[in-house]
Amino acid sequence: MSTPDFNLLVALDVLLTEGNVARAAQRLRLSPSAMSRALARLRETTGDPLLVRAGRGLVPTPRALELRGRVSQLVQDTEAVLRPAETPDLKQLVRTFTLRSREGFVENFGAGLIARVAEQAPGVRLRFVQKMDKDSSLLRDGSVDLETGVVSGAMGPEVKVQALFRDRFIGVVREGHPLIKSKGAIAATRYAAGQHILISRQGSERAGLDDALLALGLERRIGTIVDSFSCALALARASDLIASVPERHTGNLRAGMHSFPLPVQLPAFTVSLLWHPRQHADPAHRWLRGLVLDTCGGGRPLIYEE
Repeated sequence: MSTPDFNLLVALDVLLTEGNVARAAQRLRLSPSAMSRALARLRETTGDPLLVRAGRGLVPTPRALELRGRVSQLVQDTEAVLRPAETPDLKQLVRTFTLRSREGFVENFGAGLIARVAEQAPGVRLRFVQKMDKDSSLLRDGSVDLETGVVSGAMGPEVKVQALFRDRFIGVVREGHPLIKSKGAIAATRYAAGQHILISRQGSERAGLDDALLALGLERRIGTIVDSFSCALALARASDLIASVPERHTGNLRAGMHSFPLPVQLPAFTVSLLWHPRQHADPAHRWLRGLVLDTCGGGRPLIYEE
């Protein structure tokens, strides 16, 4: 079976609307002879004359009358598919977006993002899920719409990236902790001598901070190992343990605690927004990306600059 020529749909739509070969040719910017050839092909394809002579004009056959409404709708639907996506009517948009991030993101930015979404698109719902690894397969298969994190080689090369904010590690202890009783900066020796919380999702017993201390001839004492910032801060809040966590990513989690710059040099890092190219041109997805950027990227600069 031969593949139908879908270009004939446009010619048929115009012919049935105009009922005149010359006017149809003018609308499609064709010559009358080219339009007549198109009509001949349509008659051959449909097995019906479609337009027949009646006096000096043409009238549609019953088959043509049957097709007229259907063909017009098909052409309109095809044009809608092929034209660029329009800006969505946010007030009418009904959709659930899934955002994947590490702990601290929802606590710091979730409320502001939800408020902006509710104001602009009340039918949109955000679903937040915990980020346990850097695998980009959930972005690829569409299970996750947006993700936040530090870019690494574990992510697919096709993933789109937009920087959200700069962050860096700081030290955190409970108010009244012995480490902060004396005034002035905390020396590296006093910092290393305390009992520390190591944060490791893979169970490692070392981190970049330990390498920085080792370069000074120091080694911190690890009192316990946890797999999240929130666990580390909960323990530090209720004990004399010292937590070292990202400053901006844990802002609200550190409320009521004492934060201080680390006495070693650690590089700042960039937290980025990630998404798959399949979502890149989607107007609703583009709108949400803009809200996330405004909510997270418009924050204050790092307190403890280099």
